[in-house]
Amino acid sequence: MTTAPDGLLPEWAPQSGVLLTWPHEGTDWRDQLVDAEACFAHIAGELARRTTVLVVCRDAGHAEHVRRAIATAGGDPRRVRAYRAPSNDTWARDHGPLTVLRGGRPVLLDFRFNGWGGKYAADLDDGITRAIAAQGAFVGTPLESVELVLEGGSVESDGRGTVLTTRRCLLSPGRNPGLAATDVEAALARWLGARRVLWLEHGALDGDDTDGHVDTLARFCDAGTIAYQACDDPRDPQHAGLAEMARELSALRRPDGRPYALVPLPLPAPVWDADGRRLPAGYANFLITNDAVLVPGYNDAADGRARQALARCFPDREIVTVDCRPLVREYGSLHCVAMQLPAGVVPAEA
Repeated sequence: MTTAPDGLLPEWAPQSGVLLTWPHEGTDWRDQLVDAEACFAHIAGELARRTTVLVVCRDAGHAEHVRRAIATAGGDPRRVRAYRAPSNDTWARDHGPLTVLRGGRPVLLDFRFNGWGGKYAADLDDGITRAIAAQGAFVGTPLESVELVLEGGSVESDGRGTVLTTRRCLLSPGRNPGLAATDVEAALARWLGARRVLWLEHGALDGDDTDGHVDTLARFCDAGTIAYQACDDPRDPQHAGLAEMARELSALRRPDGRPYALVPLPLPAPVWDADGRRLPAGYANFLITNDAVLVPGYNDAADGRARQALARCFPDREIVTVDCRPLVREYGSLHCVAMQLPAGVVPAEA
């Protein structure tokens, strides 16, 4: 058995918990709160069968409501831990901590979150990690605050020193103005242990407001495999960019010079909001957890094909589809609402 190298852990590493921030009427979810909570409860229920679920709630009453919802969805209530903190929204992937190994031990990094380059209010979300740490969520695991603006959805790790990301996101002026690509690479090397950074120049989903988070586009399934969002319809406005991204991915090489095994994911039929704007529905926004991969579904014929493709990538994990139509109405999906916490981060007992 080999020891994992220092740096950003891959999502498939064993997990001690997953962080969620629950929607409430004080967030943008207020107009579809019933549907949103049902989706969150489904996700939390699946997670609580496999790991500890840390849930950020607004107050004690909200926490009790959340516990009941998760139990009703089949989640083990003994695996649910509620913490109180005010929140602007619910995208834990981007305001939650990233976990790196240092000297073989986990360290939590709390990067700044500024609402995807200042698009939305995020002052409360930016304080969530420190707030729940003060309540004992991560006892025994060091937590460091980092002034760099960086969202978890913007970086993918192979667990061996390679970080996959997009230029449009990490170099957007609203995040870290004045930083060039070389500056960002140096920061990723310093904080995430990146020995090399693979930049994607193309690809985007209509309706995405993150400036091209890589977790909507291309994902490591293991150190040699990347699943990516494809588009087979040349009439689709997204086709040209996603086709260029596929060509970029085919040109990437592993550290040993071999090409990556590439797994295209189908694109669901367009999902529209009430005003006729296309929403960023896709399948690359899956979540890897202990013994399972949770895959977004959109009540679409492509849902099954996405499951089959990811089943080939993760033959030893159960593939579970979660209806994420409520999430995509707020411009995100399954991976966006959850942040995994690797083994050793969440104490065995609260």
